[in-house]
Amino acid sequence: TKFKSTNPEGEDSNGPSYEVNSNAGSEIPSSSEGLSSTETTLLISDHRGFDKRQQSKDSVFFRDGTRRIDFVLSYIDDPKQEGEKKVERRREFESNLLKSGLDLETEDKKDSEDGRTYFVKIHAPWEVLTTYAEVLNIKMPIRENDIPPAKENPFEFMFEPFRLPKKVMNPEPDYFTAPFSKQRQELFLIEDENSFFSPSVRNRIVYYILSRCPYGTEEGKKKFGIKRLLTNGTYSAAYPLHDCQYWKKAKDQTYGNERYTLYTQWARFLRFYKEQPLDLIRRYYGERIGIYFAWLGFYTEMLFYAAVVGLICFFYGLLTMTDNMSSIEICNETIGGEIIMCPLCDVRCEYWKLNTTCESSRYSHLFDNVATLFFAIFMGIWVTLFLEFWKRRQARLEYEWDLVDFEEEQQQLQLRPEYEAKCTQKKKNPVTQELEPYLPLTSQAVRFCFSGATVMFWIFLIIASMIAVIVYRLSVYAAFASFMESTQTLQPISSLLTPQLATSVTASCLNFVIIMILNFLYERIAIWITDMEIPRTHLEYENRLTMKMFLFQFVNYYSSCFYVAFFKGKFVGYPGAYTYMFNKWRNEECDPAGCLIELTTQLTIIMAGKQIWGNIQEAILPWIWNWWRRRKARTNSEKLYSRWEQDHDLQSFGALGLFYEYLEMVIQFGFITLFVASFPLAPLLALMNNILEIRVDSWKLTTQYRRPVAAKAHSIGVWQEILNGMAVLSVVTNAFIVAFTSDMIPRLVYYYAYSTDSSSPMSGYINNSLSVFQISDFPSNTAPMENTGAFTTCRYLVYSSYL
Repeated sequence: TKFKSTNPEGEDSNGPSYEVNSNAGSEIPSSSEGLSSTETTLLISDHRGFDKRQQSKDSVFFRDGTRRIDFVLSYIDDPKQEGEKKVERRREFESNLLKSGLDLETEDKKDSEDGRTYFVKIHAPWEVLTTYAEVLNIKMPIRENDIPPAKENPFEFMFEPFRLPKKVMNPEPDYFTAPFSKQRQELFLIEDENSFFSPSVRNRIVYYILSRCPYGTEEGKKKFGIKRLLTNGTYSAAYPLHDCQYWKKAKDQTYGNERYTLYTQWARFLRFYKEQPLDLIRRYYGERIGIYFAWLGFYTEMLFYAAVVGLICFFYGLLTMTDNMSSIEICNETIGGEIIMCPLCDVRCEYWKLNTTCESSRYSHLFDNVATLFFAIFMGIWVTLFLEFWKRRQARLEYEWDLVDFEEEQQQLQLRPEYEAKCTQKKKNPVTQELEPYLPLTSQAVRFCFSGATVMFWIFLIIASMIAVIVYRLSVYAAFASFMESTQTLQPISSLLTPQLATSVTASCLNFVIIMILNFLYERIAIWITDMEIPRTHLEYENRLTMKMFLFQFVNYYSSCFYVAFFKGKFVGYPGAYTYMFNKWRNEECDPAGCLIELTTQLTIIMAGKQIWGNIQEAILPWIWNWWRRRKARTNSEKLYSRWEQDHDLQSFGALGLFYEYLEMVIQFGFITLFVASFPLAPLLALMNNILEIRVDSWKLTTQYRRPVAAKAHSIGVWQEILNGMAVLSVVTNAFIVAFTSDMIPRLVYYYAYSTDSSSPMSGYINNSLSVFQISDFPSNTAPMENTGAFTTCRYLVYSSYL
């Protein structure tokens, strides 16, 4: 049987014309077998005699009303812009899809809402599904599970308000399963061929065919795969359909209303206190997305305990703030008000009184107290328990989702189409004894060297930008000090805004802006150099991209925090012998109350800013973009705004959509573990963000994005190793923060070694921690321009008892 595409007027359309035999070169029979030539033509692409008004705009079937649409391809055919190459590619590609056994049905552009877009609907017949289910080793049910369920927890009633209905949590019975075998179909529970394979399995099979279907040769190289056709603009989109509208149930209940159920029971923010329907998420979106939401939910649950303990530590600091002897002495007019401090910069800065830092010393006690040490120890235990309990939870999911013997998905272990296309040389696989394409070792070495050099260049660029921010801090402090302090009273004009605080806040905001700009640029560079390396498998591609992106973002987000925590104030020198950066700018000093308050400020601005900007990007921008596309699409109200057009106007989730979600959460995990000793409220901020994050991710996935192609996964992959590494590093960084950044150790030394007042052991600590310098010993090039005070000495921060 031959097929030829025609438009409603009977003339040849600009779309592909099929001149292929449906059974030629394929062992899979076409679903059109047994039909006459006229009937087949009508089913494939002929629009004559078809009234679109008779078809519901929510229909997910071919025009015959029986064959379900498993995938949709769209393209805009404009000869003025593209020439004949794209037309030929589509003709060849769709011809090969027909040879593979798939059914195609083309919607003419005249019937589309915008009058420009063609839609190619794809249906996978039973023969195709059974063949590729065996190729992909997909497990299917053979018998219903008769193992009795575990006994219910006697305290289960306490969690009832947080539970979802059982019909939502358990959308289907539990089965014993086995890898599908086409020759042993009688062993499987096949009640209805149309519903035996779920829509997620069907679209996964179709995408597997699309990703390996050839479309010709160019420059002597074999070209294939829908990804390449999307990249070169031959097709504008490729996506499976959602099963129904998210705000209402479908009239045809044959395939359920899983999208509607997910929206009403999961994606609404008012359901934030409810558990997630993980089984339904897995069934609709696949195991890969299901395991992400399972991990995110478990992480959020564990954050609750860290947030409670952090809040208790914060309240302890708040309640004891007025009893803190250090801030009392600093704020006292007869102690801190009489201590004259040495200038914080050369020439332009004046002497200042210690009590100008009264407010910052009080706020510093909120985060730098005895509870800080306890919370650092607690978080070291928490991060270990979190990772171990997650392994247990993950193992349980592997059993429940039948992934116990799942090594890695065949689709991931098999060669990437891009690898097969670019590697023209072949060698015999010693295991399978088959010829496989390979990349010569010399070519791999050159590509890796170039990739490594590019990554190092961008890391050095981050370090250079951080140094630029440090130079900003050093250079603008004098400017802030010159107009924010009164030379007559040696006090800041505003008690709430000191030069130190103004410099710290503005530098943190500037650093955050630079971080966002570098992230935007590097994301594209990382994808480009990973493509250039030509990874062999999908798993290898994702792992390489993950390591590049994480390494970059680790340096990008945390470098400024590491500087404030471990370098600022450590290489200052002393009056008359200060150390300088580039022999020009004097290194920064810490506040007399310590650098911890600045680390807290830095951490709060970067962490909160990242979370706010991330939610804007994830929720508001897709909603605005979709609204605008729908508004442009609805230009002709007489046309049927069909389901494939509605989904076409949504955003594409993309192959890396889940990658960015993991990356965002792992970077947040670093903030609440690496530097949490300086900010006990970080877990609380993360908890509130994640409660919102779960609902935002579910809402955008259900309402604003096209349905992603289902994929399997039995774990969170390489992210598990990254989390383990950060957990080990967090123990070290928090120990160093307590030892070197906070004033915990100096206070303990003073308490046990130098305190002489038994009734108030910490009395005199401030005076003990400040050394004396004779003003007359200032070199002429560093002394203030004028000295209006009747004093001959100034104090600077160093422990005089140790000198």
